Amino acid sequence: MSTKDFIEKDYYKVLGVPKDATEAEIKKAYRKLAREFHPDANKGNAKAEERFKEISEANDVLGDPKKRKEYDEARALFGNGGFRPGPGAGGGTFNFDLSDLFGGGAQGGGGGAQGGFGGGLGDVFGGLFNRGGAGAGAGTGTRTQPRRGQDVESEVTLSFTEAVDGATVPLRMSSQQPCKACSGTGDKNGTPRVCPTCVGTGQVARGSGGGFSLTDPCPDCKGRGLIAEDPCEVCKGSGRAKSSRTMQVRIPAGVSDGQRIRLRGKGAPGERGGPAGDLYVVVHVGTHPVFGRKGDNLTVTVPVTFAEAALGGEVRVPTLGGPPVTLKLPPGTPNGRTMRARGKGALRKDGTRGDLLVTVEVSVPKDVSGKARDALEAYREATAGEDPRAELFESAKGA
Repeated sequence: MSTKDFIEKDYYKVLGVPKDATEAEIKKAYRKLAREFHPDANKGNAKAEERFKEISEANDVLGDPKKRKEYDEARALFGNGGFRPGPGAGGGTFNFDLSDLFGGGAQGGGGGAQGGFGGGLGDVFGGLFNRGGAGAGAGTGTRTQPRRGQDVESEVTLSFTEAVDGATVPLRMSSQQPCKACSGTGDKNGTPRVCPTCVGTGQVARGSGGGFSLTDPCPDCKGRGLIAEDPCEVCKGSGRAKSSRTMQVRIPAGVSDGQRIRLRGKGAPGERGGPAGDLYVVVHVGTHPVFGRKGDNLTVTVPVTFAEAALGGEVRVPTLGGPPVTLKLPPGTPNGRTMRARGKGALRKDGTRGDLLVTVEVSVPKDVSGKARDALEAYREATAGEDPRAELFESAKGA
C-alpha cells in the first residue's frame, strides 16, 4: 500500500465505527461485515469480493493497536484534505515532500513556516511502510530494515467426514527460504554491502505531484537494502532459495468446499528479523454417498414404505460417525417431508453440533405379488370413491 493510499482511506468509515471505538466494537463490526460480504456467501459477486478486501484491510490496521495508533497519527497530519499550516504560514498552500519530514523540517509555500516534527513522524511511517526513521538513509547512519516473509498458497483435499469434524493433515509446501549456502546474505563470502541507491532502506522515493513523495522498492537491490559483491551461485545474490518442507496443519471443523483458510505466521520466513508471511490453504472437500451438508446441518434422505407413511411408525436413521437414531413418523406423513434430529450435524466452532435434516422418501415397490398385492387391491376398492386430484382440478378451474 502506498503512503498516499494509506492516508486517504478512512478505515473507520469502511467498518462503520466511530473514531473512538473500542477494540471489541471494531471486532464486532468487522465480523458482521465479513459474514455479509464473504466470497463464500457471494459467489460470482465481484463487488462483494472487493468490499470484503476493503473490510479486511481496515481490520488489519484498526484491529492492531500499534498500527491503529500510527494510522491515527498519520491521518491527523495528512488526512481530510492534507496538512494544514499553522499560524504564520500566510494561508498559502502547504506543499511538502515526505522526505523533508523525516529530516526534521518542511517549508510552507505561503509564509516560510517550519515543521520541526523531529523523529516521531518517521516512526509513524516506518512501521507501516517498512521505511526507516530518522536514522535510516541519511543523518547519523544507515540500517537495513526487517523484511516480512512472503505469503504462501497451498491446497488440501479432505474427506467429507474430515471436513465436518476437523482434521490434522500433513502439508508439503514450497517457498522462498533464506539460502543455506550463503546464510541468506546473497553474497558468496557472506559480506554483502549496503545498497548505495537506497542507502540500505530497500526503498526509493518518487514524486507523484502536489509535493508528495511516495516510495517504491529499490530497483537495484530489489528491496533488500543489500547488494552482493560476489553473488552466491545458489541464490544468484537474492539471499533466498526455493525450499520444500512438510508441516502438520490443523484444519478446523466445519470447513466447506473451496474455503480459503489463513494461518498467520506459517508462510515463508522473514529477513533480518522480519516476521514470517502467512499461509493460505484452499480446502477441497469430497462428497459422501449418504450424507449432504447445509451449513452446520447434515442432510440425509431415508426411504419409508407406504404403510409407514400412511399409518406412522418408528424409523431408524443413520448418523455420521455415530450410532443410528430413531425418529417417530406421524401418521399421514407426505413424501418429501423433512424432520430434524437435533445435535447430529456438523461440529461448530463453539463445540456444539448442528442438526441432521432427515427427508422422507416414500418407496414404491417395482413388483407387488401375493398377499401384498391382494391387500393393495382391497385398499383400492375401499378407497374407490376418493379422488385425491379433485381439489387440483377445482383449483385449476377457478384460476
